[in-house]
Amino acid sequence: MIRLVTLFCTMLFTLSLLASCTSTTANPAFNQLQFIGSHNSYKQAIDPELLEQLAESNSALAASLDYTHLPLNQQLDLGLRKLELDVLDDPAGGLYQTPLGLRIIAAPSVYSSEPMLTPGFKVLHVQDIDFRSHCQLFSECLASLDAWSDTHPEHFPIVVTINAKDDPIKRPGFVQPLLFNADSWNRLDQVIKSTLGQKLYTPDDLRGSQSSLYAAIKKGWPALNTLRGKFIFVLDHTGAKLETYIEGHEALRNRAMFVNAMEGTPEAAIRIINDPVEQFDYIQTLVSQGYIVRTRADADTVEARTGNTKRRSAAFRSGAQIISTDYYQEKNQFGSDYKVMFSEGIIARCNPVTSIIDCEFSN
Repeated sequence: MIRLVTLFCTMLFTLSLLASCTSTTANPAFNQLQFIGSHNSYKQAIDPELLEQLAESNSALAASLDYTHLPLNQQLDLGLRKLELDVLDDPAGGLYQTPLGLRIIAAPSVYSSEPMLTPGFKVLHVQDIDFRSHCQLFSECLASLDAWSDTHPEHFPIVVTINAKDDPIKRPGFVQPLLFNADSWNRLDQVIKSTLGQKLYTPDDLRGSQSSLYAAIKKGWPALNTLRGKFIFVLDHTGAKLETYIEGHEALRNRAMFVNAMEGTPEAAIRIINDPVEQFDYIQTLVSQGYIVRTRADADTVEARTGNTKRRSAAFRSGAQIISTDYYQEKNQFGSDYKVMFSEGIIARCNPVTSIIDCEFSN
């Protein structure tokens, strides 16, 4: 069901656009929307004893890691339409089977290491420290999304950002991640394509007959109803990782994921701009040029602890289409009333920068 606010309907009538204010025809382009999602969506809380020991050596780091999320399907049930998964390559299996953190604490809580023996990409935040996940296997995460989609076939499009992690922690006992290379990217793409199939909206779909994604978005994004039931994956990297993912796939031909490429390049369609306060004008410029932008309403538990809404307000006003948060429920663990959501039951709305009407969507 769509609830439309008719503030501009009289004006739109004079522009012969009155149909945009009716529940049966409201179908804005994808970049004319704004919706909310979660950051590190798979994450479960660190074992309290391990977190306490971490705080003794690095209190700021411990504080920044002190958050948790619901299982992916429950987040989708609440109306979130953007998720984030961190992946680490483990083609042989077993690399992350026994985290160092479990050996540090005297009485570790239950941890299932069996999936870690399975070859394939693993999903966790920080190796050996912040390793608890609702779905330890990337394939398991995707299967959960696919199953939820099967029961909600006309769902609002879901964006999934991917962080490929291979940064080492140069301390004794820590697992050294495998570097992502061309083979890693090909295998990662294959998992996404084979699991989601026709539900996946790819760069090829957007580009069509155009020479580049940049040219395609200048012509315009698809309408919302065209993308219902679809998943859009975005690789959230710049530098060497971005370059190796693009190599041999100019304009992302045959790739499963969009990327965070600089505007104006053949691969540019979606940008990740994390700070809506310092980069407010930049975000608005990108949005006005047709790019999809993801930004963050909060970070490192700061806003949830203080209740400060400056960053959240800037994120909404910036026109960034995707607002990422760790706090999408009524209450948070720190006792403040900080949360990021629209009015009750609303999962998306018309974009304050790119749309000339006000509208709200509940599915």
